[in-house]
Amino acid sequence: MRQASKKLKVFAGNANMELAVDICRYLGMELGLSEITRFKDGEIRCKIGETVRGSEVFIVQPLNNPSAEHIMELLIMIDAMKRASAKVVCPVIPYFAYARQDRKSQPRDPISAKLLANILTAAGADRVVTLDLHAGQIQGFFDIPVDNLRGMPIIAEYLLQKKLEDVIVVSPDVGGVVRSRELADRLNCGLAIVDKRRPEPNVAQVMHIIGDVEGKTAVLVDDMIDTGGTIVNAAKALIEKGAKAVYACATHAIFSDPAAEILQDSPLEEVVVTDSIHLPQEKQIPKLTVLSVAPLLAEAIRRIFEEIPVSMLFD
Repeated sequence: MRQASKKLKVFAGNANMELAVDICRYLGMELGLSEITRFKDGEIRCKIGETVRGSEVFIVQPLNNPSAEHIMELLIMIDAMKRASAKVVCPVIPYFAYARQDRKSQPRDPISAKLLANILTAAGADRVVTLDLHAGQIQGFFDIPVDNLRGMPIIAEYLLQKKLEDVIVVSPDVGGVVRSRELADRLNCGLAIVDKRRPEPNVAQVMHIIGDVEGKTAVLVDDMIDTGGTIVNAAKALIEKGAKAVYACATHAIFSDPAAEILQDSPLEEVVVTDSIHLPQEKQIPKLTVLSVAPLLAEAIRRIFEEIPVSMLFD
């Protein structure tokens, strides 16, 4: 009996439908038919509108706020696909929630990132594609393959096109030095570090600037911008130390209120992010530039489906 050819299907939850549509456009295919609704008591109901039997299914769903609902949507969709006899189910998670809870920093703390990895695997995920995990070691929390793609090349290409002068890349904390070093290498410039302390979650206090930023164009780089406090405080400190202009870039624009207003009113010249998280219109401030990660994710999906190396996407 002749073996049937492989079938690729891409579906999406409600978290970032626009990104899923763009991914499908790059792949030259239609987004799979599915509907996620709510019962009157708030329970999530998923209906898949086409056959997925024998297909390799990719589900696009970032896990941003409201993360509990988006996680549950994804889990229910994975379960629906497995029960409908999908051959492979691969969640595409541009923003992985709970990644900041990757270790026990105090007694009796949970390791929520590991818990989420366990839940996704138990639901039936065969592989995970994600983007710029807050902590790279989260890949090891899974017992299935994980492709942690990088948004930095996209941001670096944009900054190179701007042809900024006297650039220095600045890490907003010691933990982001590796990420900042990568961008500095791509921009062929120096590196500075903001020494800060965090007395409590979402609160950052700048202590010192390590490096010479006087008269230079500083580019702050981080994996995410949540409340905006870290980036704005660092920008103010850089201006005080003589930086002539400060730009900020990050992969994930979480923008918890009132981050958009804080960033717009800050000394920052421009805030560069990607569309890994859907931003409502009211948070798309004039200083904001949003770059698309759809081509990157689409190429990853294509390569996984065609069983060719994904490694070139990390260069």
